[in-house]
Amino acid sequence: MDVELLPHIGFATFRFGMSADEAGQAARELGLTVPDADAEAEPGQILCKHEGYRANVMLGFRKGELTNVEVWRFRDEEADMRVTLDGVDVFRTPSDELLARLEGRGHVVEENDLGFDVLPELKVIFANNSSFEYPVDEEGDPLYFDYVLVTTDPVG
Repeated sequence: MDVELLPHIGFATFRFGMSADEAGQAARELGLTVPDADAEAEPGQILCKHEGYRANVMLGFRKGELTNVEVWRFRDEEADMRVTLDGVDVFRTPSDELLARLEGRGHVVEENDLGFDVLPELKVIFANNSSFEYPVDEEGDPLYFDYVLVTTDPVG
């Protein structure tokens, strides 16, 4: 499955401004499970899961419209899943290389107050803060990003 981060637009077939019902339908079309209406959830959020890839997508809503999408890296290293930004696989390209490639394409990369890597003009945030055992480099640091947020809100 190839899915694309679409700054200012959404993620895959999710579009900013769509309703929760529309987003639920888009999630099912991508093979994501959507919780039952009576399931406990944070107000304004829907957690979708891809059981096969062991990946999560959190949809955030404000005033009934989709405003952000959070994507967590798959936990199945053999997963046939590519999440791309500007044609680059954000979860399989080493994080330092990913940022260098995006900067080389003219994108500004900053670190915010929480230590996350931010592309302010695209309204995208990357992080390596999961407790899952993902691949690490020789110093024990995560090799890849394990989280990305695309949003309509300022991220700087």
